[in-house]
Amino acid sequence: MRLTVRDVSELLGVAEPIVIKWIKNRALPARQIDGRYLFHRAELLEWATANRIKVSLELFDKQQDEGDDFPGLVRAIEAGGIHYDLADTNKERALRAVVDVLPLPEEVDRELVLRLFLAREASATTAIGDGIALPHVRNPIVVDVDEPMITLCFLKEPVDFAALDGKRVHVMFILICPTPRSHLRLLSRLSFALHDDAFKRVVVEHGSKDNIMIELRRVEDSFAATEVGKGAR
Repeated sequence: MRLTVRDVSELLGVAEPIVIKWIKNRALPARQIDGRYLFHRAELLEWATANRIKVSLELFDKQQDEGDDFPGLVRAIEAGGIHYDLADTNKERALRAVVDVLPLPEEVDRELVLRLFLAREASATTAIGDGIALPHVRNPIVVDVDEPMITLCFLKEPVDFAALDGKRVHVMFILICPTPRSHLRLLSRLSFALHDDAFKRVVVEHGSKDNIMIELRRVEDSFAATEVGKGAR
């Protein structure tokens, strides 16, 4: 189910006319069908992250009809791994280095994944600003894995990804998920985490694995506190 203008208004906490204005003036991705604007959840999350706009996790989860055992960001990054000093000289080489370290099942064609990444970058940059990118294909990477994973990669030298803020990319988060829904839920939490100044700082500074996980656990504790508060109402 795609989102309506009213849905996006609630998720972003702004009035509906602002949503329409952002479609026209800030390239908020939307498709007009039968005179109505409709939005894709993943595209909305990516746009909101790039534009430093928080999405309501509570409302997003409600729309996602959650009920499964969701692993959370800490477990996802522990499963996906953190990699430092990946060699690169341009965008293609950087993406190839990232694909090489992804914990993909043996049967997955890594060359195909790389080509899909490159095709996505050719249509629109996945850089979200401040030197960070979220490389992905047009549709989420959905592979036969036990649970959602995030692989965090740090490049040895920054690479030009044609980011809107002009900053070269040196940090990349790649999501690997068993279902489109788990991809969206993980992306929503990553988007929320990247609005946290301390977590974002340790990532941009290529902090140690221990420090990254400390900040990530703190952010995830805030998710849990929100859930407790929601249950008390």
